[in-house]
Amino acid sequence: MRKQKGFSLIELLIVVAIILIIAAIAIPNLLRSKMAANEASAVGSERTINTSELTYYNTYTVGFGTLAVLATPKAGCPAGGATAAAACMLDPVLSLGSKSGYTFIATPANADANGVMQTYTTDGAPTLYNSTGSRDFCSNESFVIRQVNAANGCDPVASPPIGN
Repeated sequence: MRKQKGFSLIELLIVVAIILIIAAIAIPNLLRSKMAANEASAVGSERTINTSELTYYNTYTVGFGTLAVLATPKAGCPAGGATAAAACMLDPVLSLGSKSGYTFIATPANADANGVMQTYTTDGAPTLYNSTGSRDFCSNESFVIRQVNAANGCDPVASPPIGN
């Protein structure tokens, strides 16, 4: 009788089948975890935008600004320091409007008689729904981050606040 060396085809097929079953269980959980991480990053980015907007409003006399105005240029802040046109408050990645699978905008509005923007709205939306994220986030001059309500947008009454 000859000694068998190695594994039989059946044994190899069983191992491959077990690996495929484990992968079928693990991959959806991994994707949900990635989506949750992207959503947490989006909330953090909304907080960063809110802080930058408040700092910009209190530092300069022009009110709230867009992401481009709040941006730190890729080449760095101007030699003379930050200005109302280049405030150097947001990192270059976020100021371009896209980070961690989310797209962000900041829209100042309601200029007073002196042209000072008195309000703003931010929106963070997943780049690919149900892939990079499944919830939209928004904020305004109240500095409360909310989950966007499909029917009412960023309405403070209808949209629930996120965290504390």
